[in-house]
Amino acid sequence: MVTLLQGRRRPEGSGAAAAAGIRIAGRILHPTPVFDTYWRFAAARQAVYEARLSGGPGPWTSDPILSRYRFTNCYRAADRVSQVLIADVIYGGEQEWEEVFFRTLLFKVFNKESTWRLLTGALGEVRWDGYDHRAFDRVLSRAFAAGERLYSAAYIVPPPQLGAERKHRNHLRLLEMMMTSGAPERVLAAPTLRDAYEVLLGYPAIGPFLAYQFVIDLNYASAMPFSEMDFVVAGPGARDGIRKCFGSAADGIEAEVIRYMADTQDEHFARLGLSFPGLRGRPLQLIDCQNLFCEVDKYARVAHPEVAGISGRSRIKQTYRSSSVPVPAWFPPKWGINEAC
Repeated sequence: MVTLLQGRRRPEGSGAAAAAGIRIAGRILHPTPVFDTYWRFAAARQAVYEARLSGGPGPWTSDPILSRYRFTNCYRAADRVSQVLIADVIYGGEQEWEEVFFRTLLFKVFNKESTWRLLTGALGEVRWDGYDHRAFDRVLSRAFAAGERLYSAAYIVPPPQLGAERKHRNHLRLLEMMMTSGAPERVLAAPTLRDAYEVLLGYPAIGPFLAYQFVIDLNYASAMPFSEMDFVVAGPGARDGIRKCFGSAADGIEAEVIRYMADTQDEHFARLGLSFPGLRGRPLQLIDCQNLFCEVDKYARVAHPEVAGISGRSRIKQTYRSSSVPVPAWFPPKWGINEAC
């Protein structure tokens, strides 16, 4: 049975019945203590973001784990790298779709702001219609030889095996392959977000997790019409977090679990007495709930060390470093939340 809850579906077995079990995809899942930590973490992390955004002085939380370690924002689009992508890369240049596609995936294969600045600083406006492999390779090879880091450590972008000896050259060749084989047109013509994802998945070295991340990035553009509630793929970190929240009974139904979290968020925040205003009123989307499972996996390594995940990791690598840099907050205009400041 499915009823409506403030515009979102409410799966059978949610809310007060959670203590006895939650029915998702025909299975009864029994939440661990990490399940409630998921919601408490989300509320606390969003409160930190809102406090930083308002310019108030730190510390922004009394939570010792949040104070000590680095965690991404609840909303993927609010993170620093996504903010650079949205404002500077996607909306910061020519809005012809082919150029937006090229800039977006060029940025994302490296996923590092300094590499983007390196290319634009040396080459000027980055455009597909003026693309020269030798010029791009020259800039990147020179930086690599000087010991500069070209790639982000946020997630691994495997190098496609396209005959070049350097990773960045193979990624340039991959991007060239996508542009010349009609990927921009096929992504834009896709009837659903899943279909657009399937286009990207068909290229070398782009597995399910990367294809999903890339299609979410492309979907920030004005030309892409899809909702972030259409489709989700659970990455390795999210699967770890789901295991910690629900145990092994959730294996294989991770996408359905993520949808359950998005559909019932209001209920669980209310059940726990938590304030969660969303992102200027925008509720957590599937991609955000997916990311929150990754972050709760890390948080639980300290808060719930007795609860096992899949990877067996037991510590958080990145510590928090305070910054006085203003927090940017500009989102895809089609969301209609930039005016809600």
